[in-house]
Amino acid sequence: MRARAVDYAYVAARQVAAVRHRRRPVPTGTGVRGTAVLLPGVLETWHLLTSVAEALAAAGYRVLAVPGLGYNRRPFAEGARLAARFLEEADLRDVVLVAHSKGGLVGKSVMLSPAGPRVAGMVAVATPFSGSRYARYLVGRTLRAFSPRDAALLALAAERDVDARITAVYPRFDPHIPETGRIEGGRNVELPLAGHFLPLGDPTLVEVVAREVDRFARSPSRD
Repeated sequence: MRARAVDYAYVAARQVAAVRHRRRPVPTGTGVRGTAVLLPGVLETWHLLTSVAEALAAAGYRVLAVPGLGYNRRPFAEGARLAARFLEEADLRDVVLVAHSKGGLVGKSVMLSPAGPRVAGMVAVATPFSGSRYARYLVGRTLRAFSPRDAALLALAAERDVDARITAVYPRFDPHIPETGRIEGGRNVELPLAGHFLPLGDPTLVEVVAREVDRFARSPSRD
């Protein structure tokens, strides 16, 4: 119970900060190491990934957020179309997607789209690739879409072609995803952390995400 309370307190504080600093630009570096595109979770903005974004920018990555994604309320297939269009219109290549929660479902959908060859890989933090059994207790289609029985989620999970280019990073205890963020066929990194949101600010997780981004950036995709 304490872990849940701390997790909710963390995300509440970060969401308030995001509103206060909504005009703040995404931290971005020189781009000499490559390009990272942020994909936040549902009801989140890129601001929740600030710690990761700052670390990547400091390491020399150009860090970008998808214009118009907002709080990521759309079905993940719609969010993916928006993100894919951004990659194409900006002519971005060999990008690494950095996602949290639902953002990982958006990212995998992008990788399966015609824009997929533009993506070198994805690092997804606490993404419900297999859904969450708690979703059935939630109100509204936006959140119930995470049900393990959801047709769109099942169809996405059945697509395995890009899983090898995904690193799933997840805490040992996630109050929102008891199934964990593991992805079959991908690279899985479980960390001795607790929470769905709180780990995003943990130096250990930030270091792992940065390392995995480096790994994908060194092995870019090919058209």
